[in-house]
Amino acid sequence: MVQLIVGKKGKGKTKQLLDKVNTEVKEVSGNIVYLDKSTKHMFELNNKVRLIDVCEFMVENSSEFIGFICGIVSQDRDLEKMFLDSFLKIACLGDEGDILPVVEKLEKVSESFGVDFVLSVSKDEQELPESLKSKIIVSL
Repeated sequence: MVQLIVGKKGKGKTKQLLDKVNTEVKEVSGNIVYLDKSTKHMFELNNKVRLIDVCEFMVENSSEFIGFICGIVSQDRDLEKMFLDSFLKIACLGDEGDILPVVEKLEKVSESFGVDFVLSVSKDEQELPESLKSKIIVSL
């Protein structure tokens, strides 16, 4: 399953994402990974959550990003959830990038390996393709 937290930059998506990950870490039996563009939120996360700074790994486009995600999934069979902050940036999509193909691939990874994804996307709900609107859990 892929879920989206959407809203323009500065609306509070990261706080929503951090609250969600810290709540869910108490409820899941598997592992949780939090992907971000820095380690800035390290001390706001429960210590059971694995924080990965994607920018350290020279990911240069959305295909490499999907490969990066698959690498994380392949090395941790107990992985249950992944939280992706600053999704457009870490997935190398830019502000105008088409997120639909990347979200569709994440959905396939989710179905194949049982990992749920929660994405923070800096776009208004109206800017997203119609097919993604059912995945929105928070719109700011």
